[in-house]
Amino acid sequence: MTKKIAFFDVDGTLVGDSGKPTLETVSAIQHFKSHGNLAFVCTGRSRPEILPEIMAIGFDGIIGAGGGYILVDDEVIHHHTMPEKDVREMIQFFQENGIEYYLESNSGLFGSERYAEKINETILAYVGNDEQKAEALTVKNQWFNQLIDSFKGQEIDYGDINKISFINNTFDFHEIHNRFGQQFEMFHMTVPFFGKESGEIAVKGNDKATAIKIVLDKLDMTKSDAISFGDANNDLAMFSACGYNVAMGNGTDELKAAADEVTQSVEDNGIANSLIKHNYFKV
Repeated sequence: MTKKIAFFDVDGTLVGDSGKPTLETVSAIQHFKSHGNLAFVCTGRSRPEILPEIMAIGFDGIIGAGGGYILVDDEVIHHHTMPEKDVREMIQFFQENGIEYYLESNSGLFGSERYAEKINETILAYVGNDEQKAEALTVKNQWFNQLIDSFKGQEIDYGDINKISFINNTFDFHEIHNRFGQQFEMFHMTVPFFGKESGEIAVKGNDKATAIKIVLDKLDMTKSDAISFGDANNDLAMFSACGYNVAMGNGTDELKAAADEVTQSVEDNGIANSLIKHNYFKV
């Protein structure tokens, strides 16, 4: 068997509600790598959101920001950012319409003034005003607020922004789409508890499939060498670029239908179980 390269989505795939990979998952990926294979993170998260607990697994590279950022062996080979004037225009639009947001870049995550307060509001609405459920979800999301807060006071480089996420349950998403969708990629409700009108704005032309092709070309590997693990519909692009695709048990029905294999859920060590089943794709 030839050397394989595996691409792992993060949220709902590599990590569950705890935000950290299980010991079984860590061990299985490291075992997979020990047989001469390569492992990459492939996520919509920006670089600062890929926490040390994830990188400690020993990944060979990163596809971040949904394909807008690519790191191979500590070398940044691709980084696509938004024009600064457009970023400032979006910020002005959000401020004028009472929409909270955060800016994503390689140098940090930068939240609007009321972003945390708004997340608390949208979480409560998401769980049907059940305060106990809202508190539990707020605790699970605490790491994210702490991460954004850690960049408070840092000067923002508006020319280094690769994605803008907005927290919103009042202003119609379609109006935002109509305003910015011609120039940028628009994604609706990528984090459901950020509100029914929430979403992300990203650079056009960036997606996981394109990024994987760039990585494969860089490493002189082919689609048949590539394996992917995902859970959501935004992983369909990743599936299209890989020769063998594994959907998590907690994944969407559409992704499962497109998969070559459906493994257990992230909480039940789906990645580890699949890698063990295939004897870690020994070379």
